[in-house]
Amino acid sequence: MITSEAARNILNFILFQIGWFSCVVYPDLMGPLVVVAFLVIHFVLVSQHRFTELQFIGLGVLVGSLLDGLWLNAGILTDGNTGDEHLITPVWLVAIWAIFMTTLSHSLNWISRKVWLAFVFAPIAGPLAYWSASKLGNVALPDLPLSLAALALGWFVVFPLLLFIRKSLYPELV
Repeated sequence: MITSEAARNILNFILFQIGWFSCVVYPDLMGPLVVVAFLVIHFVLVSQHRFTELQFIGLGVLVGSLLDGLWLNAGILTDGNTGDEHLITPVWLVAIWAIFMTTLSHSLNWISRKVWLAFVFAPIAGPLAYWSASKLGNVALPDLPLSLAALALGWFVVFPLLLFIRKSLYPELV
């Protein structure tokens, strides 16, 4: 495990960025496999509370996947490749949630120090990530203003909720 908190946060940030990009560019299998490899690296080098963080990541993946599934089935998002409705959230989006959840206890932990930051940044950064993915072609925002508004509202609720859950149920991760 890396002993320097700054080094852990930098590695966490880099793993997240590359993992997100890999999933968006290679959604079929390569992207999610890259994320699995990065999660292993994260748990070996970055995580200080592996089992607890794994539980938190699992809970966040469930919440995020349900939210993305809702958006896909409501037409807020569409699969950029097929446009089909999904009974389950595509694996590449699930993988993005998994690698994203690692950031909440590490490189994005600074946001939790002031509660209002989560309510300000999440409704901007969340939709921006989906919009960026739409420019790379694997997700589409069929009605851009409505999609961005729905994404902003979802992130306004979910991101602070995840931080609250972490603080309440997994205090050793704070």
